[in-house]
Amino acid sequence: MITLILLNPLQSLPPQSWTFEDEPIIRIGRSTDNDVVLYSAVVSRRHVELRRVNNSWEIVSLGANGTFLNGKQIQQTPVSDGIVLRLARSGPQIKIRLGILTLEEIRQSISEHYSQAASSER
Repeated sequence: MITLILLNPLQSLPPQSWTFEDEPIIRIGRSTDNDVVLYSAVVSRRHVELRRVNNSWEIVSLGANGTFLNGKQIQQTPVSDGIVLRLARSGPQIKIRLGILTLEEIRQSISEHYSQAASSER
């Protein structure tokens, strides 16, 4: 199972997340035929694919504006629990969690992300 969490800078909004169980490929982009649809001008119609490889996942960047992990542009990389992708240099961020999560765990994951971001800005 894999859960994608949209990290919204406005924490007052409820968390938006998507959980997938058996899909071999999860498509993320602006087009309405994606599994995760993100309406942002910097997000490509088909921006990212998450592909199941045996018992793990990999990220494949397809977007014209790039996909970033820890500030570095990636083309293809394995998924590890808790990583945060940024679609385009200034686009939306998605946290990836592996395994089954409750709504409270999703909220906690978002809260931890913003606490870490605030600490690194100091």
